[in-house]
Amino acid sequence: MTIDRRSFLAAASAGATVLAAPSVLRAQGAAIRIGEINSYTAQPAFLKPYRQAWELAIEQANAAGGVLGRKLETVFRDDGGKPEDAVRHAGDLVNAEKVDIVAGGFLSNVGLAIADFAAQNKRLYLASEPLSDALVWAKGNPYTFRLRCSTYMQAAMLVEEAAKLPAKKWAIVAPNYEYGQSAVKWFKELLKRAKPDVEFVAEQFPALGRIDAGATVQALEASKPDAIFNVTFAGDLTNFVRQGNTRGLFEGRTVVSMLTGEPEYLDPLGAETPVGWIVTGYPHAEITTPEHVKFVEAYKAKYNDYPRLGSVVGYDTVQSIRAAIAKAGAVENDKLIAAFKGLSFPGLFGPITYRASDHQSTMGAYVGKTAVKGGKGVMIDWRYADGANYLPSDAEAKAMRPAG
Repeated sequence: MTIDRRSFLAAASAGATVLAAPSVLRAQGAAIRIGEINSYTAQPAFLKPYRQAWELAIEQANAAGGVLGRKLETVFRDDGGKPEDAVRHAGDLVNAEKVDIVAGGFLSNVGLAIADFAAQNKRLYLASEPLSDALVWAKGNPYTFRLRCSTYMQAAMLVEEAAKLPAKKWAIVAPNYEYGQSAVKWFKELLKRAKPDVEFVAEQFPALGRIDAGATVQALEASKPDAIFNVTFAGDLTNFVRQGNTRGLFEGRTVVSMLTGEPEYLDPLGAETPVGWIVTGYPHAEITTPEHVKFVEAYKAKYNDYPRLGSVVGYDTVQSIRAAIAKAGAVENDKLIAAFKGLSFPGLFGPITYRASDHQSTMGAYVGKTAVKGGKGVMIDWRYADGANYLPSDAEAKAMRPAG
């Protein structure tokens, strides 16, 4: 990469950073300011590529004249993975920095905290990454929208494959916070609907970022499952895989795993990547749609590196903001909220729409299997699962949201 990890973390933790490319702008008038809050120092594997693609999208927008004849600026803030810091930053961005839009978020508990701030202050919040379904359903509010496909959607995609397996006895491992709990809830419920005879014989919920992988693997092995549903990611995933490989947990068992096919998490595993896991992910080197090819070329030209899934999320977040501002014809809060309802724009994986019923976008994910090629973990036998096909109906979504 063009900047090393130490430099990236130092820049991310330094406070507010403003990004723009005024020298190439034809725009006139005050800049449109976006306040972006994320866990840069806590989750750099995903969020360094995310921020790089965000910056690329902003530069491209400004080079094309901005939006509504105004340039775009971003004020970045690092929440360090702490909900209380995210809320503090949100208040500062709105009240001191006078941003027009608040966006970002990675961890589900952090995203929910920012969404609560949005509800309390009646301000638009575009959640780029937090996956918890509560964000748009149980704790949904009129001001919060979410880009990334949720735990429900990814669980439904994986259940479609899991239901084809002969496995009846399942074990589960997931991080013990909102994202992991939500993913497990929906996987169990949806798999039971598809195969009523399955049973869940063990559940392990290690603390996020502090998995005791040896003990977790031992407990799962003791339950003698036919298959395993895994929701761990980042360093927890790496530790879990290494201990599982060492202790033979995966031998003769199918593993269905959320997020594992993303290069952010495959790359650290390298040749240790388990073969044959059914995963959601991002086969970046094999997607040949014109929009994606153009994006990859621009990303490689700027950073001398290939994009990760975080890159796609960062880029499409900016693209959706551009589309909403253009649709609204203004940056007033109420007009932007109205514009996001039912907004459609061309995402890197295909067309995306923010549903008016629950503010969830239809962004999809790739489903395939893990393999090792040239000493690296990759996805094979993949297909694109359009998010629109893995959501409850508008009426069902409305029923899950608070009244009002």
